[in-house]
Amino acid sequence: PDRGPEPGPTKETPVSQIEEILAALPIDQIAARVGATPEETRQAAAAAVPALVGGLEANAQDPAGAASIAAALGDHDASVFEQADLSAVDPADGERIAGHIFGDQQAQVAQQLGGLGGGNALVQKIIPIIAPIVMAWLVKQVTAKAGGALPGGLGSSPAVQDALTQVLSGALGGGQSTPAPQPGGLNAGSIVTDVLGGLLGGGRR
Repeated sequence: PDRGPEPGPTKETPVSQIEEILAALPIDQIAARVGATPEETRQAAAAAVPALVGGLEANAQDPAGAASIAAALGDHDASVFEQADLSAVDPADGERIAGHIFGDQQAQVAQQLGGLGGGNALVQKIIPIIAPIVMAWLVKQVTAKAGGALPGGLGSSPAVQDALTQVLSGALGGGQSTPAPQPGGLNAGSIVTDVLGGLLGGGRR
């Protein structure tokens, strides 16, 4: 007898937070902006998103870095993540975010990530576009974990900083049973640790 269709994704196979970010990206719009195919853009984004989250997490391991990121959340709106529309994204803001995350290692990060998808030139174009979306995702996650609207003086709020570190750690595998698969069989955690090695600084070795 026919046993019916195979079961699809259920609560037993949760979507990782990296996958959630990737699924929200307006890939066709990004591809048109950077002059690449959607598939090339998707591969580059699959490498760049974990690097951005990993860079934030590495910076957040230092109390001053966590305070700086927490304060920056007040300048970003979760709706940018929810809209999935590049008209709401400021690439200049993305450049500033990438500069804060990677510091003087931006070129090296792009070079390392370029081997995973699209080449380093494409990765360099994509990072400033998706960085504000990643920050908007972080605002959404931290707001939920902190129990409501983000208060003023974010950098001095221990509750917000604690929520921040929990979210970033969880996104890279802490508490996630299904890390996002990446080109070459890598997952979010291995992109940060194995591919980027010590480039991200913070507590990374």
